Amino acid sequence: MFDITSSKLLLLGIVALLVIGPKDFPALLRTIGKYVGIIRGHAKEFRAQYDEAMRESELSQLKKDVENIAHETEASLNATGREIEQTISDAGKGVEATFENPLAPVSEAQTPEPPAPVAAADATEPASATLPTRAETQTDAAPAPAPAVTQPAHVAASEPAAAPAPERTGA
Repeated sequence: MFDITSSKLLLLGIVALLVIGPKDFPALLRTIGKYVGIIRGHAKEFRAQYDEAMRESELSQLKKDVENIAHETEASLNATGREIEQTISDAGKGVEATFENPLAPVSEAQTPEPPAPVAAADATEPASATLPTRAETQTDAAPAPAPAVTQPAHVAASEPAAAPAPERTGA
């Protein structure tokens, strides 16, 4: 707005010193500083009020947005609730119809899928022949000893052989 440079300000100070005099010059500077401080305070207050008004308008817009989201969510939940109630009532009607007439044919949509057939190992062989009997699965004999573990030559030469595990006896 005003193009005041340091050279112009110095020239203005020299002229004010010559016109006013050195005795009243400090009082003039104090008065000018006081009025500049008052003007800055008013500008700061105006700026704070302007910022507050902007925040309030932003908050009111944000409040409207939140209310719109709340209404949309409520409408969506109501619609979903109605769909669930409709599904439950349809299922209840189907159950009631089944109990009222249990011998009525079931529609294709309600027919459960049949279980998948189990494939046998050999179709000509009876199922009992493939399963072991109880006598075959239980033995009263002691378990056979574990076979000895052999190590390769390069390992056997560098490390001593591990002792075989002790045999377990008992019933």
